[in-house]
Amino acid sequence: MKNIFCVLLLSMVQPALAQTKLEKAITNLEDHYDQEKVYLLTDKSQYAAGDKIWFKSFVFDGYNRSALSTTLFVELYDSDKKIIDWKTILLTNGEGSGDFQLKESLPEQVYYVRAYTPYMTNFNEDFQIVKTIPVYNPSSTESLVISKSSDWSAKAFPEGGTFINGIPTKFAVRLSSNTSLPENWTGKVIDTQNPKVPITTFTSFDKNVAAFTITPASGKKYQVVIHDNAGKDKTIDLPQVADSGLHLDVNSSKDGIKYTIKGANLKQQLQGYKIVGTINNHLAYKANIKQLTNEVSSLIPPKISNGANAVLQLAIFDEQDNLVAQRLCFIKPNDLKIEKAEIIGQSIKQTPRSFNSIDLSPESYFKNYTVLVSDDDGSNKPEEENILSSLWLTGDFTSKIDSPAQYFSKNANTEALDALLISENWKRFDWNSVLSGSVPTIKNNPQQFLSYKVKPIKNNALLVNAPVSLMLKLGKNQPVLNQFITDQNGYVYLNNLNNDDPLEVSLFVSSENNKEANTDNLFVTVEPLVTPTQFKGNFPGTKYTLVKSGANKVLPPAIAKAINTQKNNKKIESAEIEIDQVKLVGKKKDPKVELDKQLSSGMFSGEINSTIFDFVNEDQRAAGANNILDWLQGKVAGVTLQRNNSGINVPYIRNKPAKLYLDEMITDPAMITSIPVSNIAMVKVIKNSGLLGDAVAIYTMKGDLQSKNTGKEATKANSAIIKGYDKPSEFLVEMIDEDSPAKIEKDTRETLYWNPNLFDSDYVPPRIKFFNNDTAKQFKVLIISFDEDDHILYQNEIFK
Repeated sequence: MKNIFCVLLLSMVQPALAQTKLEKAITNLEDHYDQEKVYLLTDKSQYAAGDKIWFKSFVFDGYNRSALSTTLFVELYDSDKKIIDWKTILLTNGEGSGDFQLKESLPEQVYYVRAYTPYMTNFNEDFQIVKTIPVYNPSSTESLVISKSSDWSAKAFPEGGTFINGIPTKFAVRLSSNTSLPENWTGKVIDTQNPKVPITTFTSFDKNVAAFTITPASGKKYQVVIHDNAGKDKTIDLPQVADSGLHLDVNSSKDGIKYTIKGANLKQQLQGYKIVGTINNHLAYKANIKQLTNEVSSLIPPKISNGANAVLQLAIFDEQDNLVAQRLCFIKPNDLKIEKAEIIGQSIKQTPRSFNSIDLSPESYFKNYTVLVSDDDGSNKPEEENILSSLWLTGDFTSKIDSPAQYFSKNANTEALDALLISENWKRFDWNSVLSGSVPTIKNNPQQFLSYKVKPIKNNALLVNAPVSLMLKLGKNQPVLNQFITDQNGYVYLNNLNNDDPLEVSLFVSSENNKEANTDNLFVTVEPLVTPTQFKGNFPGTKYTLVKSGANKVLPPAIAKAINTQKNNKKIESAEIEIDQVKLVGKKKDPKVELDKQLSSGMFSGEINSTIFDFVNEDQRAAGANNILDWLQGKVAGVTLQRNNSGINVPYIRNKPAKLYLDEMITDPAMITSIPVSNIAMVKVIKNSGLLGDAVAIYTMKGDLQSKNTGKEATKANSAIIKGYDKPSEFLVEMIDEDSPAKIEKDTRETLYWNPNLFDSDYVPPRIKFFNNDTAKQFKVLIISFDEDDHILYQNEIFK
């Protein structure tokens, strides 16, 4: 889809010899207006508190995956704009993935996911994606319901932006609402001097738009009266009829875009006028009219976009390079260039908990796939949005469009799409600003990966233009010593870091008189240079509203299934813990038991409902951990880590916050994370204790105890930790065994398979594999991919 742009001239036209203000503006546009957009795919459209949100992000520069950015910030907010969680996502070829673990205590409301690259912050915040996520909670005192009534407004847009006496003009009527739009609506056009006799009538194409054509007369005033299916009426004025000007008429087909320009009462007719077509910020078409004429027509061929689908902005300029008309149109609306997956084999069964597979061709031009398999309820509910609608519509337009995916569906109405584009303006740049020579202020240039500013301090003083040594240790790898010279401000820079394991930075400085260096007087801080920005805008309106819950709160069926799935997961985790405890029975006393007896006392003593990690007698491989809480991630079934508002990972047991104890005194996460891992003697995870409840107890070294952990010295002031990118969790494809100790009676999983990076390896067919739940009779399979030329593969199909 890498577009090849060309310049075409009308047969009556000769190319201009001298560079004009418009030509300078086009050069300005090409050089300074590159902009990115994001599409965010989530595994579901609604969630229960306690669920995990799986997401895949696609970043585009125009209609190609972006090579500008390698970092994406994804943030989760509540309705009060309080940030709940955030992720720093690595982008590879414009793609990245991650997940959010929702707390079980989240109140029921609409949440919002914001996604943007640092480069996108140079432009209007309205172009950053903000996705609405309804989250339900059976324990909340309020319930989400869909608003029954909606307050909407309407506007009428003449094609090209002009309304001229005696020239038939096509209008698009567009409805807007902060909540929801009426299902259907009709309208009529009237002359205010004779309102009882409609000039013409129309019916909406969809919730968003309708269209009609009218030939106006000078001196007349026209209005549109709109009537919706709920009985609401609204009247809007059409623009005043002009006696002179330029009219633009456009028709899009698979053969190209035919445009006709008509002039009325122009001094030099259309002589000297220019037609410019742009795709994103690139020139795609240009023509000059050199002859005296009041009408001209031409066909713009699809090759201006290399045959790919795109939104073309046509702009008409007069002989003084003033913008006089403009129009958006879609290239080849009846011929969408969308590839389908080549499936070479499949085994689909409706039997509960059966194994299913779909094999893709290893010889395809598409090598990496994003795949989502869901239980389909058979409702045949159409998609509201998808990657196609984001790529060609919503990623570039800030106005709210109801169910934009409908414009690129199998039975899409191309007239509706055309009317929608008549009602829109291209707002990524303004022609008048570009003509004046203004350029966007770029404060955040694209950077490769993550960069940091390191400030070394010795004896409380900056080291300016001085040699320093930084020991860099990534995860469990061997440390590497690097030599640097600080700059005039006393800083050292670590640029283009691509790490998702913690990177420990330790400072060393040569001492005077060749004596052994002493790190006690050294201090180092690390400041990220690629950082998120505060969200200043307003969240989009939604169709939901919160009401007080009744005595018998009713949840949507999908949410009830999600909550049951969470209960099943807890059963499985509990069964695994019981098995681990049974394995301990009958074992001889070991050093871990003796250490527990030595360190724990009172209600902390004993091993019932607890998991113990011995750092004195066993190497727990904690060398790469930022702190002991980060190390705990994934070590105990049912224990997860979630970031608090201070950015510290805190433990949750069965989705509820665990109490934290340091040497059997209750404490806070900040205190725990300040302790070097080498000073930890024992960690005890306690579940469902009668006195303690769910807790994590940390014990420090006492007496002559020494850490068994190797390769990790106590964290000192001369060291700092760089977190890097957030590593996505692994979606486990597991069969729920009917004979397992958990005894899962009803498997109600909705997301059966999630893989944001399914790829073929050495010509082995990429295989989509998943286990059925207990009720699914058909499966919705979504496949997205791009080849090396950014041709898109998109398939959303029901398998039975």
